[in-house]
Amino acid sequence: MAISGLGFCCRSHFLFRSPPYMYCIRKVRKCSVMAVETTLSEQEGFFNDDDADSELTSHKTVNAGVVALKWKKWNAKELGITSSMISQPTKVVLKELKRKGYEVYLVGGCVRDLILKQIPKDFDIITSAELRQVVKTFSRCEIVGRRFPICHVHVDDTFIEVSSFSTSGRKKSSSSDFLRKPRGCSEQDYLIWRNCMKRDFTINGLMLDPYANVVYDYIGGMEDLKKAKVRTVIPAYTSFQEDCARILRAIRIAARLGFRLTKETAFSLKDLSCSILRLDKTRHLMEMNYMLAYGSAEASLRLLWKVGLLEILLPVQAAYFVSQGFRRRDKRLNMLLSLFANLDAFLAPNRPCHQSLWIAMLVFHKALADNPKDPLVVATFALAVHNGGNLPEAIDIARSITRPHDSNFSELDTQDLDSDEKLKMEVMDLASLVKVALRQMTDESFVSQAMAQYPQAPYSDLVIIPLACYTRVLRIFDCVKGSQRKGFTPRRGNKIDYEYLAMGKLEEVQYVFARVVFDTIYPAYLDQRPKTRYAA
Repeated sequence: MAISGLGFCCRSHFLFRSPPYMYCIRKVRKCSVMAVETTLSEQEGFFNDDDADSELTSHKTVNAGVVALKWKKWNAKELGITSSMISQPTKVVLKELKRKGYEVYLVGGCVRDLILKQIPKDFDIITSAELRQVVKTFSRCEIVGRRFPICHVHVDDTFIEVSSFSTSGRKKSSSSDFLRKPRGCSEQDYLIWRNCMKRDFTINGLMLDPYANVVYDYIGGMEDLKKAKVRTVIPAYTSFQEDCARILRAIRIAARLGFRLTKETAFSLKDLSCSILRLDKTRHLMEMNYMLAYGSAEASLRLLWKVGLLEILLPVQAAYFVSQGFRRRDKRLNMLLSLFANLDAFLAPNRPCHQSLWIAMLVFHKALADNPKDPLVVATFALAVHNGGNLPEAIDIARSITRPHDSNFSELDTQDLDSDEKLKMEVMDLASLVKVALRQMTDESFVSQAMAQYPQAPYSDLVIIPLACYTRVLRIFDCVKGSQRKGFTPRRGNKIDYEYLAMGKLEEVQYVFARVVFDTIYPAYLDQRPKTRYAA
């Protein structure tokens, strides 16, 4: 049977996961941050009493225009960083550059994640070699970027970003006014500090020498990790004016780690929020994909709403939040957040999904929010998406579900569906509504009117879904036509192939979509009875 691979319907041993938002956040902060805090207390002498206040020495220094930082060097092993935590392709690049006699360091978010015992999304390297020397070192390497050129070194089926101290030193930055060499500072220390000062956030300004096992912290990154705070390296208003993309990165980092934005960062972010409209649409899509496809989508949506960015990036979803009476600091769940919480349960920084999946979630939810349907219709629709459009089979399995649905969602409206023909017609109607919702979310005129009844909201006609994504999402739902599509091969097993999911392979995306929808409509915690074969 084609549906046999859908473990949530036919296998009683399937583990349903629906971690609430606050649990995810507390888990990061109580485990990862506590580990850092313990390490800080054990390594005496790294922080003076004057570092304990809310404003770090680095900020006092920049604001005063005086360089008076104390170099802080940490033992990487004592921080829990081991060689096994670094990806093999990254090791290949590090080893070859080191063999050529160049200095090499891991830098940025990967160092932060290693300290927090999290899996880095990727690894970035900075080296004393010129970019042209990096190109000569590797056969599969090219220089990309005009404004801030870096190298992409290809190893197997991935690539590693490599930047150069010499190139980063030429970047124009508002911090350049304060980059004069302190007394008694070695040339190596100055190069490292100069590069760190050009980073966006203090927790991204950490640098790791993997061969000396030393973590360099010259701008207070470790202290902000300890306090679970996202703070800009230079004054926040200046930082966001210099690069408005940092606004979106601040949200992404805070949501993923469960960190708080400092007051200065939060206020500046709100004041300059509309400046993100200056970014190219491809950049908007990239940043939204980082937020929604890597396991922190629910937290990202909450934080975007809290700081007033959701109405700029996703006006349609912001209008839904308003219609639900959702306050900025609301801790409740709604159906949109529940869908993404369940999607997060399957994803991680090293196990992302293709952007077509989260876009499909947004579109599907909009269709339901505008036209509520019976839970049985939603379940049948999800099953039909998974099994290639075989509605008779989807109806048969959906009718055998005994688990109660979540009655808290306004998107679910119980109907009289006594006949299979009536159920089929409702499912077909939902399929049509989903396609309408997709067209609406890619229509600038429609999007611009989403928040029209809320005059205090910023105007935004931003459409982040490009044509290629539109076509992919359409294919996800296009199979629900009443009969199974030709050439369809049933998916076997209930284990997710994350390589296929990241690539956007249709069957894998449809399978995960169906599982997420089912987990949302029929959450496991509502059913405490012994499970039968079809009790989901």
